[in-house]
Amino acid sequence: MTAGGVALDLRGIHKRFGDTIALDGASLSVASGTLHALLGENGAGKTTLLDVAAGLTRPDGGALTINAQPVRGHTPADARSAGLSAVHQHFSLVPAMTVAENVALSSPGLFRTFSASDAAERVRAIATAAGFRIDPSALVANLPVAAQQRVEIIKALASDPAVLMLDEPTAALSPSEAADLFVWLRAFVDRGRTVVFITHRIREAMQNADTVTVLRSGRTVMTSAVRDTDESSVLTAILGEAPIRLHGTPTRNPGSAAAMTPVLVLRSSTVIDAGGVTRLSPLSLAVHAGEVLGVAGIDGGAQHALLRVLAGRRRPDSGTAELPTTIGFVPEDRLHDSIIPELSLVENLALRGAGKRHGRIRWSDLTNATRQAIRGFGVQARDEYAPASSLSGGNQQKFVLARELADSPAAFVAENPTRGLDVRAASDVLERIRSARDRGAAVVVYSSDLDELLSIADRIVVCFGSSVHETPLDAAVIGRAMVGAR
Repeated sequence: MTAGGVALDLRGIHKRFGDTIALDGASLSVASGTLHALLGENGAGKTTLLDVAAGLTRPDGGALTINAQPVRGHTPADARSAGLSAVHQHFSLVPAMTVAENVALSSPGLFRTFSASDAAERVRAIATAAGFRIDPSALVANLPVAAQQRVEIIKALASDPAVLMLDEPTAALSPSEAADLFVWLRAFVDRGRTVVFITHRIREAMQNADTVTVLRSGRTVMTSAVRDTDESSVLTAILGEAPIRLHGTPTRNPGSAAAMTPVLVLRSSTVIDAGGVTRLSPLSLAVHAGEVLGVAGIDGGAQHALLRVLAGRRRPDSGTAELPTTIGFVPEDRLHDSIIPELSLVENLALRGAGKRHGRIRWSDLTNATRQAIRGFGVQARDEYAPASSLSGGNQQKFVLARELADSPAAFVAENPTRGLDVRAASDVLERIRSARDRGAAVVVYSSDLDELLSIADRIVVCFGSSVHETPLDAAVIGRAMVGAR
């Protein structure tokens, strides 16, 4: 692909947050009309660099150019005027508003006088062009995470940007949805536009990008055309050492499920939502001590309801659920369902089992437990009193995992547990899940990454619609079952 100049150029960018150096002279040069992937470990500075380009963070030093125009001290509005829009890792949607209202709210210049019908038509046109299926009149509060992410992308596209930056755009998408997104992104750059996307998935970058840039410890350590490098070289640049395998060799529990003790047991359990829609059809299922049950399914399937019933967060509307007293649960949307960003890490650790405590809180014990969690899971934080909001998304996820596994629960339920984690952290999380299984916990893991699921699961069930069926540990069979083909 022939590039028509440089669309985005960041040179020698420095940024410090207190004692933390987020960017240490990082640079990023993106050619017009290309797909450019930005990779690096959690805390490498990727999101901070995106925030500098988007006008959300003012750098301490360095130079920024958008479409050959030098920019100094710009705001998000200035960035949009210069032709740059960004889709951030953490959503900024108003749950009580519709999809169309959220898009209109983020782009006031496009709607001088608000009309619900005009806004809905504009959103429908953008969504159709992007290949998204979404109802403009739907309340955001009722949308699953993947659909909310699509709303964020539509918001960014509303200003018709020349440069589009996306932070982990496929983290909440199914494989087919991710493939559709990259088909659209390729068409977008083929029209002369430019895309920069942050990802932890090296294969995703190598299959879809024209160029890759790697940050490590706030510095740019690699920029290369995809055709001139390989996955191993990119992984070495990310880690600064010999590559590791993300998923490793699949390890199964050698014990027979029938011979193990059932820990999580559903008997003809169903879930019906507030609108009367069946989300989980009658299901009888047992998850045993010392096994990992993998759950596969595309967005909108029964997995959301199933995991919450198994985690004790939702009672079945009919049938029964026999559950242990201690269950660790890691939901997909950590900011809304796992942590309170404004509270310290100690206070967030105290949320675990808070409803069952009586008497005075022993804060000294919780402080020590928080220190152990930070050290044990390699959470990068100033100290145990740092607000959760000060952590990167990946470090927030590691902290939640540490909290939910801290008391060695009898069962552990996780929804996309490696979402937003870098290669090293994701590998560590999978090993910790295996360790929980090996010490006798009943483990249930939903992952939108089928390779990851196959590497860790002893058994797999597939959700399609409201139904759940067990399938062989075969990628082709699972893939067909995920789209309703048997």
